[in-house]
Amino acid sequence: MKILNGSELAGFIKERQAKEVRRLTQSLGVQPKLAIVYTLEHGPSLTYMGMKKRYGEDIGAAVDVHFVEQANVKQLLETLNADPSVYGIIVQLPLADASETDEVVNMIAPEKDVDGLGEYAPYTPATPMAILWLLAGYNVDLEKSRIALVGRGKLVGAPLIDMFTKSDYNFVLIHSKTPNTKELLLEADVIITATGRAGLITSDMIKQGAVVVDAGVAGEKGKTVGDLDPDVYERDDLTITPTKGGVGPLTICALFENTIRAAEASVTK
Repeated sequence: MKILNGSELAGFIKERQAKEVRRLTQSLGVQPKLAIVYTLEHGPSLTYMGMKKRYGEDIGAAVDVHFVEQANVKQLLETLNADPSVYGIIVQLPLADASETDEVVNMIAPEKDVDGLGEYAPYTPATPMAILWLLAGYNVDLEKSRIALVGRGKLVGAPLIDMFTKSDYNFVLIHSKTPNTKELLLEADVIITATGRAGLITSDMIKQGAVVVDAGVAGEKGKTVGDLDPDVYERDDLTITPTKGGVGPLTICALFENTIRAAEASVTK
């Protein structure tokens, strides 16, 4: 088994970003600042917010975390949009009322939408960027691969559909209503899954020598788990993300990459 070690790649990116933040702060007097807004006390979300805050501090960026009742989220976002010291804003999902997700993320000023989820955001969404960084870092050539994309959610699947279509990659989308899931997966050289359904993909669905990226996040017995069944990790022929330290660390890097770019753009307009 070959491991797609996101933590290792993240270490190199973190070092570079710390230098960029120092340059912006010392030479241009601009400290990148990210504002995180959340409306739901959700276990995995709180964990990820803590990780983002620590990462920002490590590279010299500022991170402010704001809890707000969803009824007041528009007012808070308007305040942050108008604050010249805030260069990036993200709304930590899920929201207390998930039906308002599109409306809420589109309240963020496009130039500050560093999660890239709004309709007019100029930035690549963080998790898809992380997946592409990870695959490129291990020389996986998507142009020459048959790709199976499992899930079409707002954070990962939908942006990747758009990116793969624009790049003219050979990919198939698999979702809950796809009738021949197993057959399609067995034809894929690269599987990228992000459904949040624990154990969805089992070993007998994956062909010999495939590359497998698990970006799913689900809670099971108090633990955070992915879409892959544990039996997948018993194989030694796959190139695969680990249960921890795969896409996650690079997603945080990608988020701060966008925040740094936003801060830089503010002084080069």
